Amino acid sequence: MSRRSGEPFAAVDVIRVKRDGNVLSDQQIDWVVDAYTRGAVADEQMAALAMAILLRGMTPGETARWTRAMVASGTRLDLSDIGRPTVDKHSTGGVGDKITLPLTPLVAACGAGVPQLSGRGLGHTGGTLDKLETIPGFRAGLSGAEFASQLRSVGAVICAAGDDLAPADRKLYALRDVTATVESIPLIASSIISKKIAEGTSALVLDVKFGSGAFLRQFADARDLASVMVELGTAHGVATVALLTDMNTPLGHAVGNSIEVTESIEVLAGGGPADVVALTLALARQMLDLAGLGDVDPADALRDGRAMDRWRALVRGQGGDPAAPLPVAAETEVVRADRDGVVTAVDAYRVGVAAWQLGAGRARKEDPVSAAAGVRLRRRPGDPVRAGDVLLELLADDAARIPAAQETIRGAATIGDSLQETLPLVRERIA
Repeated sequence: MSRRSGEPFAAVDVIRVKRDGNVLSDQQIDWVVDAYTRGAVADEQMAALAMAILLRGMTPGETARWTRAMVASGTRLDLSDIGRPTVDKHSTGGVGDKITLPLTPLVAACGAGVPQLSGRGLGHTGGTLDKLETIPGFRAGLSGAEFASQLRSVGAVICAAGDDLAPADRKLYALRDVTATVESIPLIASSIISKKIAEGTSALVLDVKFGSGAFLRQFADARDLASVMVELGTAHGVATVALLTDMNTPLGHAVGNSIEVTESIEVLAGGGPADVVALTLALARQMLDLAGLGDVDPADALRDGRAMDRWRALVRGQGGDPAAPLPVAAETEVVRADRDGVVTAVDAYRVGVAAWQLGAGRARKEDPVSAAAGVRLRRRPGDPVRAGDVLLELLADDAARIPAAQETIRGAATIGDSLQETLPLVRERIA
């Protein structure tokens, strides 16, 4: 097959190597990632390569080189002059996962710099930026200068990634989303780690979720992904550890946008649901340890108000008003218990889909989301109930959205005679 004029390889030859189960050379990987980013490799060709990678896999060496090529497609930030050690957290996403909101200011209050690049929700898992944008005036889009300035002054920033950070990933991610190739562990790992390397952080803690409400349902798959990402981050000079956490039950009581912000503020005030507090502190301790601040107890910063002060500074720094009231849903419907007993399970996937149907999520990246829509858990596993007690509240701005959500969420909360033994929220640490 003839090569495109001026190109060292032909895309079809690169596709054929992986289709046949062989190993791509460093030069082939560097070229195909760069050529796709600049348009010399067509979408249909990269889609074919992504499918071949999904079916044939990648060696650790290939995955590491692919990650390096994604970083090289754009700018790598230099955060060496911000005056504090940098550490970031990435979650693979879950239902009610608002942990970034209290965690970022908490870790900053303990002396680290947290350059948190976050995303928007898609499907049944929420997006951190959608939640923050329910705060009046909050800006998720910052320039590079604004990003660095806030990191120096506040120690924490939560914003969208700039267009110049790993642009190959942005283009490839959109392609994978419409070609059934999202599930490839090498491509997932390189997507996540390339952005974190480009962001310039010195250390990274990964919250890799498994269970009904997670992207990867099986523990073994989540563990494989965590292991690959830890290896990739470490190989590229970023100190990396991962926690494997259970996402069979939603985190906390709130699943939505503004209601998750409210719950996060409760945590920063020293209260909040026990599971949200526990995971926030577990991740904070890992982050502080990697940042060389392992002798600092983050629980103290929740108790004495330092974390809340840092939250307010973060919100004000990005144009928001931390004292402004948040949007409230116009319509509420409840789901009641049909018998006495104990709540034994609340299915995270059903709750997440119901919240999406109510307007809290989007089916396509360009879709709008409702700030106030969502699901509130009034009972969690282990709570006793009587027939007629409220189990769940459905919140929406549009009453027409409620019937579909009611159908989805029917049976999401299971009631039994007694609670079975519960497993820990944090199942394993990988370093």
